[in-house]
Amino acid sequence: MATVALLGTLDTKAEEYGWLSRELSRHGVEVLTIDVGSFSTYPHAHVSADAVLAAAGVDPDQVRARRDRGEMMTAMGQGAATLVRELAQQGKIHALLSVAGSGGSSVAAPAMQALPVGFPKLLVSTMASGDVRPYVGDVDAMLMYSVVDVAGINSISTQVLGNAVAAAAGMATEYERRLGDQTQEHKPLIGVTMFGLTTPAADEARKRLTELGYEVLVFHATGTGGRAMEKLIDSGLLAGVCDLTTTELADDLVGGVLSAGPGRLEAAGRCGLPQVVSLGALDMVNFGHRDSVPQQFNDRHLLVHNPTVTLMRTTREEMAELGQRIASKLAHATGPTEVFIPRQGLSGIDIAGGPFHDEDADRALFAALHDGLHGTNVPIHELDQDINSTGFGRAMAEALDAMIRTKS
Repeated sequence: MATVALLGTLDTKAEEYGWLSRELSRHGVEVLTIDVGSFSTYPHAHVSADAVLAAAGVDPDQVRARRDRGEMMTAMGQGAATLVRELAQQGKIHALLSVAGSGGSSVAAPAMQALPVGFPKLLVSTMASGDVRPYVGDVDAMLMYSVVDVAGINSISTQVLGNAVAAAAGMATEYERRLGDQTQEHKPLIGVTMFGLTTPAADEARKRLTELGYEVLVFHATGTGGRAMEKLIDSGLLAGVCDLTTTELADDLVGGVLSAGPGRLEAAGRCGLPQVVSLGALDMVNFGHRDSVPQQFNDRHLLVHNPTVTLMRTTREEMAELGQRIASKLAHATGPTEVFIPRQGLSGIDIAGGPFHDEDADRALFAALHDGLHGTNVPIHELDQDINSTGFGRAMAEALDAMIRTKS
């Protein structure tokens, strides 16, 4: 039978969670309650608040004695994340449901973000009608606005929470069925990164990988796209990565609007996943409309790409730093890794006669890469063409296929 993990602050929401538990049982699923109440002594939880704090590596008595709510919420979130990840890996839970206000939502968020993409996760929250990024993160978390505060069971909350219960029970049942269905055959999944100005190369790589028998997922390198791909890698869902477009690293370095964070380009190496990496669109940093560009960049080489996107050319110094950062990340990779350098241009506008063509800056990037990867097991392939030239994406795709086949 499918099991729904019911995570909440049972010191303040015992009535509501009792109702949720009964309703889930009525829908034919098992219930596993996880208590994340700061000072909870609720006796009926399957996982006590003390156990959650212990999973975070803190002493429950000591952290409670300090009476620091922020510290307590952080520890509860860390412990809950550890526990639900282990329960999901062991196949003991098939969905996660949490109902909360702002405090409880801040604890539920890291737990949901610790679960792999595809695992059902639903948060009913008073915070779900505002900025939801802190709660969703980079996973497929579902949010439902509670409409009224999570304070008692009434004629409105029974409708909202009743829908949440039905959704969680249905998703858990379906997820358990999929886990048990070993007859379905799936093609290996490959992640490919793309930008508007590297589309021809990404399309060529995608088509060749499809011909070679893979299912290809294309991620738009807009910050969220890069983070989503890294999350799928950590979730163990990808067989390899064709990281053709690494432009998000430039935004992270300089302060553009499409950063995927400092951890970009690390998941595949950490997980030992085969990866081929190129330098797509590192010639640019992204901003919004022209007036949104910070004043300190007014003297830089800017290009209005469209009414809502302004591009800024990366300098020689920035390119050298990017080369060092990429080399450092790839040098620590635990799986097969290869780098492809398009010597004639990194994007559709970094070509001879293009508005961002800067051979000196590009050479600084290439030199830093060579220096940083010297003496490692990471081969560098230099192709005398721009990234969108016919054959570049295909070469990356075929190299990745060879790495995957050799590893398997």
